[in-house]
Amino acid sequence: MIKKQTIGRNDKADFPEFRLEGIDIKMDTGAYTSAIHCREIKTKEVDGKEVLFFTLLDPSHQQYNKQEFSTEKFSQKSVKNSFGGSEKRFVIKTTILLFEKEHPIALSLSERGEMKFPILIGRKFLMKRFIVDSALTNLSHKEKSKPVDPNNNQ
Repeated sequence: MIKKQTIGRNDKADFPEFRLEGIDIKMDTGAYTSAIHCREIKTKEVDGKEVLFFTLLDPSHQQYNKQEFSTEKFSQKSVKNSFGGSEKRFVIKTTILLFEKEHPIALSLSERGEMKFPILIGRKFLMKRFIVDSALTNLSHKEKSKPVDPNNNQ
């Protein structure tokens, strides 16, 4: 049996591919997929291939850097939004760093500008890895912030 790690209701995570560090995330066990706040999401044909272009976050976010990302590795799927309606979203795959370990994660690209947390972590990612304790927060971030003990004393 796989031992699951406890994670709190919210935390801070790194997304190395996007050069995002310590960005706020919220665990959402009611959502199946994970989502990241994006703007200017579009596809274009480049050299005969469909390429997805997107900008993460928005100017009101402290880590917004205007950088446009692109990938040929994406899919599109119907996702239920927070209002219960269904909408088509692009989905990309990347990695997330939690508890000093990289994990693969699929993120739907969504306009979340009015939301407190730019990234929601859904149960598809959480299953088989984490148990969510809603009374706790920032467990991964606190572990990352611990000073390194040169003698490796616990």
